Amino acid sequence: MTSTDRSARRTVSYAGRRIALLTQHGKERVIAPVLESVLGCRVERVAGYDTDQLGTFTREIPRAGTQLEAARKKARIGMELSGLPLGLASEGSFGPDPFAGMLPWNVEMVVFIDDERGLEIVGSAQGHANFAHRLAASWEEAQDFARSAEFPEHHLVVRPQGEDDPRIRKGIASWAALEAAFFWAREQSANGLVFLETDVRAHANPTRMANIRLAAEELAKKLCSLCPACGTPGFWVLERVLGLPCADCGAPTREPRGEVLGCVKCVHREVRHYSDRVTADPGCCEHCNP
Repeated sequence: MTSTDRSARRTVSYAGRRIALLTQHGKERVIAPVLESVLGCRVERVAGYDTDQLGTFTREIPRAGTQLEAARKKARIGMELSGLPLGLASEGSFGPDPFAGMLPWNVEMVVFIDDERGLEIVGSAQGHANFAHRLAASWEEAQDFARSAEFPEHHLVVRPQGEDDPRIRKGIASWAALEAAFFWAREQSANGLVFLETDVRAHANPTRMANIRLAAEELAKKLCSLCPACGTPGFWVLERVLGLPCADCGAPTREPRGEVLGCVKCVHREVRHYSDRVTADPGCCEHCNP
C-alpha cells in the first residue's frame, strides 16, 4: 500500500462518526441502515424542526429554490441543531416521466455535507411515482381512485372542491378515515366535488421511500469511491463519452463508450472505457439506420 493509499483511507473513514439527519417523515428508516452498514457511521435523526416550513407537496407552502438547495438547507439546519459537522438530508420532486411524459415520475436526492473536509456529495435516484389525483362526486368514485392509488398502504389527502382549497385532511390511512374525510369534504364543497390525491410525504408513500433508499445507496457508493490523486470521497461520473463504433460499419454512434470520472476537491479526471461494450447495435447508427 502506498502512502497515498494510506492517506486516502484515513481521509475517508466515517466509522463511528455521528451524522445528523433532519427529517420528520421517517426517512431515517431507509437512509440510516444503508449508510451505517457501508460506512460504519451513526446516523442520528434530528427532531425539533418542522420541515414543512420549507415547502409542502400539498402546496400550502411553496418550496423556495431548487430541489438540491432545499436538501442542502435541511442538512444545514440539522447540523446547526445537533452541533455536528456532518449532516444529511433528502428532498424529492414529482412530475411527468422524462421519456414520454405520460407517467408520474419521482426524483430523489440525498445530500451529505462534511464541514471538516469542505465536502458536499449527493446521491440521487429516480423512477415511477405513486402520484395521482382525482375529483370525485360520489363515494364510489372515491373508492375507485383509492384502490388505483394502492390505498391504504399509500396514504391519501382530501380537500373540498378543488386542488387549491385550503381546507385539507392529510395522512388518511384507513377506509373509515377516508370515508369520514370524503363526506366532510363534500359537505364543505360548493360544487359538490371532493379532490383526492396521494400523500407523497415519505412516511405515507412506500413507492417514494424505495426511491429514497436507492438515492442513499448511490450516496454510499460515492462516499466509498476515493479520488486516486488526493483520496477525497466522491470520485464519480461527471459525463459519458459517446462514440461507440457501429458493429456493421464501424462509424461512431451516439452510444456511450466510456465515462469521465472526477474529484469533487481537486482537478483530477480519468476516462474509463467500458470493457463490456465493444460495438453498438446498427439500429443506433446514423449511417446504417439514418
